[in-house]
Amino acid sequence: MVTMHLLRFVEFVSDSLLSVAYPQPCSLCGSNVESHDLGVCCQQCWQLTTIFDGAETVCWKCGVVTSGSISPVRVDAARCHRCDDQSFTAARACGLYEYALRSSALQLKREAYLPKRLLSLLIATARRAPIDAATRVMPVPLHSERLKSRGFNQAAVIAEAVARSLNLPLDDTSLIRSGVSDKYRAGLDAKAREDTVTGAFSVRYPALVNAEDILLVDDVFTTGATASSCGQALFDAGARSVFVLTIARPRH
Repeated sequence: MVTMHLLRFVEFVSDSLLSVAYPQPCSLCGSNVESHDLGVCCQQCWQLTTIFDGAETVCWKCGVVTSGSISPVRVDAARCHRCDDQSFTAARACGLYEYALRSSALQLKREAYLPKRLLSLLIATARRAPIDAATRVMPVPLHSERLKSRGFNQAAVIAEAVARSLNLPLDDTSLIRSGVSDKYRAGLDAKAREDTVTGAFSVRYPALVNAEDILLVDDVFTTGATASSCGQALFDAGARSVFVLTIARPRH
């Protein structure tokens, strides 16, 4: 116990010294980021960000925050019904796609680094019901063209860290993508985005997926089209359930 506290103290001092020696401006307000653990945003901008703590009333399936007027007898009875036809079991995000979470998600597309603040939020979210029932972690695969140009898959960076922290097996090979590249989806409406990913994913190692509760990891949950397309491929391969974990999601 003493050793653990000592290590944390050393990490704190080292981080503080690094922050002084190499100050980093907040990507939002320009103030100095107090700790490298915070990533690209300062503590004040993190405080402005809506972070979910599990007490919100959300659609049990897609995780969108529902109206305060909805008071279901059971938590799993809350439904927005817009996600009824989507092929995943349940989706949860750390918070809204705004301020520090938005900047962190965008930075992750440029640099394959997951700061401690972001990882701690992801782990806290992954440990909440219903997605805490996952038995296997899997990233949403990146199209080969985008992977070649970027050099890494940001979903895989998240998935690897989450799997290690949760002590769950990481499977970054079974689910593959052959459909349109992400760059061709920018600016499309929800229906068009859904059309571009329909049938775009397949499972090449179904034996690794069969009867598993998959935790599908991505950076941002936008319309749910990508998660649904991945989920359909996983269900077709025999997955028992498909849970989705992302950094952020839009308000509506």
